Amino acid sequence: MDGILRAAQAHLHFLTIHPYEDGNGRLARAMTDMALSQDEKIKVRYYSVSSEIVRRRNEYYQVLEDVQNCRVDVTAWYLWFIQCIHSSIEQSWDIIANILLRHDFWNKHAQTLITDRQKKVINRILEAGPGNFEGGLTTRKYVNIAGVSRATAFREIADLTAKNILQRLPGSGRNARYDLAWPSVRKIGA
Repeated sequence: MDGILRAAQAHLHFLTIHPYEDGNGRLARAMTDMALSQDEKIKVRYYSVSSEIVRRRNEYYQVLEDVQNCRVDVTAWYLWFIQCIHSSIEQSWDIIANILLRHDFWNKHAQTLITDRQKKVINRILEAGPGNFEGGLTTRKYVNIAGVSRATAFREIADLTAKNILQRLPGSGRNARYDLAWPSVRKIGA
């Protein structure tokens, strides 16, 4: 039997039997991850179906209920499970790409003098990812993150801009907004 279908079947059967009063879902997810690991014959997997199931909890409960009450064919469960695996792999790609992006950024600026406060702000933007730091970096946000005065924040932003670490976003007018000068995103596996 295909490893993915085997994992899906084990998960469904365990939850249908429901042998324990509590913890059946956690055990079913652990069994699923174990079955997938056995099929792939690798020691480390970089995706987690268990995490994806938790993220898609409402869909998960609905498809389980529909299959267990015979409202839909068991094929619906297998299809949902395969989509869940696909989503968990995509999620892992995004996480890995963000890690590589941070690595590339810090490699590019390894010789640049940056204060600890500036690093704290930069790391906050890096955590959000390209274009995801809500509203861009402003002086006010810099003050809140770094815990400095407005004048110090303005100077440190100007310093980071001069070092080509930050770039001013267009159309920001009087309330200047900034974002990192992001390194080009490399393709995973390339």
